[in-house]
Amino acid sequence: MMKQPKPQAVIEVTKDELPMHCPAPNADLWNSHPRVFIPLEDTPEASCSYCGTVYKLVDKKSSNSSEK
Repeated sequence: MMKQPKPQAVIEVTKDELPMHCPAPNADLWNSHPRVFIPLEDTPEASCSYCGTVYKLVDKKSSNSSEK
């Protein structure tokens, strides 16, 4: 049986949370990989090179954000 890919997490980030790093401060597995800073100052969306989590710069977080 072929394994289905894990759905990619998208975390919304506001300007007051910058600089953002992954794993995020509120992540369940905060020590799952080395901390890497996400360059949201240069682009409105970027992903973690370790786990693929997508970080999206927004003005205001939506109610259906996957952030915990």
